[in-house]
Amino acid sequence: MLTKILSVSGKPGLYKLISTGKNLNIVESLTDGKRFPVYITKRVIALSDVSIYTEEGDVPLKTVLTKIKEKEKGEKVPFNSKTPNKELFAYFAEILPNYDKDRVYASDIKKLINWYNILIENKIDFEAEGAEGAEETEGAKETEEEENINESADKKDVSPEASK
Repeated sequence: MLTKILSVSGKPGLYKLISTGKNLNIVESLTDGKRFPVYITKRVIALSDVSIYTEEGDVPLKTVLTKIKEKEKGEKVPFNSKTPNKELFAYFAEILPNYDKDRVYASDIKKLINWYNILIENKIDFEAEGAEGAEETEGAKETEEEENINESADKKDVSPEASK
């Protein structure tokens, strides 16, 4: 599900991908439900592409969100934007002890907690990504194959030899 949840630069919160076009995407805000276009000139990133720096490499956002969910027992994180940085770093060290202290900033942790709270509020299951993503891919392949078969059948009917 995280492949359909987007972060748009310059806009607060998270957005659900509704439709894609040639030069834009239609997204819906998870906080107020409003839909609007996001043009290709904006920086947009799917949450499935986000990772957190650690001392050994990177950890996918899904893994970090799952650890937060386990720690909070599926409830929202009680922090807000006014929480002191020391508390944020202490909390994040409990979640991901080996995070890179030089490259992960307090603003990153605040954004991560905000994203987690939005996902929990909207009852989005970010843990079921593997099976759902595979089903979507298979469904898309089957649809594409059917379209190719239909197109080739249409082309055969239009040929001059078929009309004789």
